[in-house]
Amino acid sequence: MSAPVPGPAALQALLDREAIRDCLLRYCRGIDRCDEAALRSAYWEDATDCHGAWNGSAAGFIAQALPRLRQGGRRVHQVTNVLIELHGDAAAVESSFFALQATAAQPDRETFLCGRYADRFERRGGEWRVAARTVIYDWIEERTRPELTQDDAALFGARQPVGGAAPHDAVYALLREVRGS
Repeated sequence: MSAPVPGPAALQALLDREAIRDCLLRYCRGIDRCDEAALRSAYWEDATDCHGAWNGSAAGFIAQALPRLRQGGRRVHQVTNVLIELHGDAAAVESSFFALQATAAQPDRETFLCGRYADRFERRGGEWRVAARTVIYDWIEERTRPELTQDDAALFGARQPVGGAAPHDAVYALLREVRGS
């Protein structure tokens, strides 16, 4: 006996869920690589963001975050455990995240954050983006690691290339190659 063939509504739900996951990952790339275009593509222009000390427009969050991020440091954001509840052109999305951060101002200070993005996604013109985000913090650990003050050659050795900001990170060379630009 063969399995039932999913109908158009089930296939659309799968496409919607994948588009939402892609948007979440663009946000992570945007933050970690200081990629303004990727970061802005994750939010609608009128989106809001309650992000720790920041509570206002997503555009305002980006405007205040990017200059600090571009000063240097290292960041890694990973999204896991994504729960998506679809309701027509809106979705309630809860995504767990891990973030490891060190700033240029305190390169030996490492902050490990765990939490969740509670996002209202909206589909407009067939595209899903964040319309409202609240960041919920569940764990923080801060520690001093003097070895992080070393330059990349000393810190990473033969493990090259090392992650960097857009457009110099190796992923952007891959994207240019695949896109033919």
